[in-house]
Amino acid sequence: MAASLALIGLLCLALSLALVYPKIPSIETLSDYRPKMPLRIYTADNVLIGEFGEERRSVLRIQDFPPQMKQALLAAEDDRFYDHPGIDLSGIARAALANLMAGGARQGASTITQQVARNFFLTNERQYTRKVYEILLAFKIESTLSKDQILELYMNQIYLGQRSFGFAQAAQAYFGKNIKDITVAEAAMLAGIPKAPSAYNPVANFRRASARQRYVLDRMRSLGYINDQQHEEALAQKLDIHASVSTYAVHGEYVAEMARQAAYDLWKDDAYVRGINVYTTIDSKDQAAAYAAVRAGVLDYDRRHGYRGPEAFVDLPERITDEFIDDVIEKHPDADDLLTAVVLDASPKRVRVARPGLEPIDIGEAGLKFAAASLSDKAQPNRKLRRGAVVRIMKTANGWEIVQQPEIESAFIAVNPMDGSIKSLVGGFDFWRNKFNHVTQAWRQPGSGFKPFIYSAALERGFSPATVINDAPLVFDAGQTGSQPWEPKNYDGTYEGPMSMRRALTKSKNLVSIRILKTIGTRYAQDFITRFGFDADKHPPYLTMALGAGSVTPWQMAQGYSVFANGGFRTRPFVVAKMTDANGRVLAEAKPLLAGDESNRVLDERNAFLIDSMLRDVVRYGTAASAMKLKRTDLAGKTGTTNDSVDAWFNGYQPTLVGITWIGYDQPKSLGDRETGGGAALPIWINFMGKALAGVPNIDRPVPAGIVSANGEFYYAERQPGEAIGTLSDDEGKDPNAVKSELF
Repeated sequence: MAASLALIGLLCLALSLALVYPKIPSIETLSDYRPKMPLRIYTADNVLIGEFGEERRSVLRIQDFPPQMKQALLAAEDDRFYDHPGIDLSGIARAALANLMAGGARQGASTITQQVARNFFLTNERQYTRKVYEILLAFKIESTLSKDQILELYMNQIYLGQRSFGFAQAAQAYFGKNIKDITVAEAAMLAGIPKAPSAYNPVANFRRASARQRYVLDRMRSLGYINDQQHEEALAQKLDIHASVSTYAVHGEYVAEMARQAAYDLWKDDAYVRGINVYTTIDSKDQAAAYAAVRAGVLDYDRRHGYRGPEAFVDLPERITDEFIDDVIEKHPDADDLLTAVVLDASPKRVRVARPGLEPIDIGEAGLKFAAASLSDKAQPNRKLRRGAVVRIMKTANGWEIVQQPEIESAFIAVNPMDGSIKSLVGGFDFWRNKFNHVTQAWRQPGSGFKPFIYSAALERGFSPATVINDAPLVFDAGQTGSQPWEPKNYDGTYEGPMSMRRALTKSKNLVSIRILKTIGTRYAQDFITRFGFDADKHPPYLTMALGAGSVTPWQMAQGYSVFANGGFRTRPFVVAKMTDANGRVLAEAKPLLAGDESNRVLDERNAFLIDSMLRDVVRYGTAASAMKLKRTDLAGKTGTTNDSVDAWFNGYQPTLVGITWIGYDQPKSLGDRETGGGAALPIWINFMGKALAGVPNIDRPVPAGIVSANGEFYYAERQPGEAIGTLSDDEGKDPNAVKSELF
């Protein structure tokens, strides 16, 4: 009976093939395979930092796939692939019989060639007519392409979950590896996915994926691809599955988004399917250093301000499963190394937490110091660490510890001042939490970090670093301000009397800066700062400009400080170096403004030299003296702290690298009475520069022509002592918009 049914099925199949053969589609697209290729973003040293597109794919030649990957696939899907003509007749007969007995299409017997036919030309609907087309297409494919060509198409085209198409991309997505580096165990895991990408996705269903992997390994052994020892070693290997939203070696999410937008502006949605490659100016090592520095600086600030308590509380079931913990993590996603965990048990000496796929983690007293107050019996209910609390944990060199998601934000940008190429950019603490790019989009008050631009304007108006200005209180009545009376103060509330302009910048004296601006004129200063790339309308012509009360972005500050670093040239920061098509043909390329090109000069070289000299003193003796721990003699910069410590900055450079750090809240509020640019922002800069400048020799800045030295100070040759402004009296420049004629 069974044999008769099978024979009838085969006869029906033969008749169907004859009827539909003339209707099958052309397979020319297989000979000229052009898959949808994603937009890819790379660093300058070719490290992938981003991909955009519905289909993430890396296309390889068949010879570039490692043997273990091909063997695992054949064992899982079609071990007779190199022997059959495109269909497996015994498999079809077996499936036909099973489906007839079941009363409908339930079981398939598709070879790899048939799957290629289906993936390129047909739907996944389980109907006999589709199966007939599939078989005919398989014959046609086999008559046109070699077996290796067919296998190559399959291995590049098949969907494998996690938005990954092809095994090369899947190896990167699941294991963070190049396909050539995968192990037998990893190859078997990947080879098990095509049967049902959702069911056997190792991120979503690790247990089912592991069972499927074991089946593939068993098949590999029975087919002679691996021996018993390799089989046992593969089964014993613990796989490191990448479940993170980022599968890249370097955190460059903000840069990748900027590059994506640049590509989209040129090609719209086509950018995501044409295989365009965007090469940025980013150095991967500098980017990694910047990311680590920002994370460390923000977490250090957060620790100084205490533990706020658990993120949430959940009711724990009697039996806690990985699925339950996964649901919690879905609502409170991991933030890189700040991992979400659920408290199982808590006491002042030990907290036990759960993570999916792991044994419970015990955190001892050393890792509980930060959260100690929340373990006290006196802790408020919403701050109490107890069973069911959702917390953050982090693995450090000393073991696990309780941490928390910071509320504060930060930004960092490093740029080559000679051409504007950006070497690193971190737009915030965590891109996946807050995609707002604080480097380019956050308009904040720069505070004292803006003073060097006012001092530069003063040098153009006859001042010298030796000009003496009185550091003493000033009061402006409503008639002078046009609104409220104003009595500005120094940050520390103390006044030191007459001092040189150099010392005033080193000590960041507010009252001296106001007197300087009051003398040179606010409208002159407002126009002057546009040389550095600042927007005049963001800096109203009032005396508060001397204290950095206008609005800037870290991007602008990097451009501005580059002028001092490179000797007076305006460069333009840029992050996209070039874009190429999938074949490497250049489609677009940056044309940077270069320092050294006199057409780009915006500042007298001597002016830049004098400001640089004063900014080096800020690092040697002033508010940035802690940077001397880097043991370099070529560092310069200026701290910035705004009113009520709402924003904290450090803007600094070495002649080859400008670095800008900002830290603050998205919704402006005080960072705390004791938080300053030197205490909150400067450590991030030091952390970064310590790595970025490792091995870079000190650079001595030559004294430019037209500068003379007298009495231990530098002067313009035409404004030596007795010719430059020696002392600024309080009577000069009472009108904020006027400048005394004798100052010229």
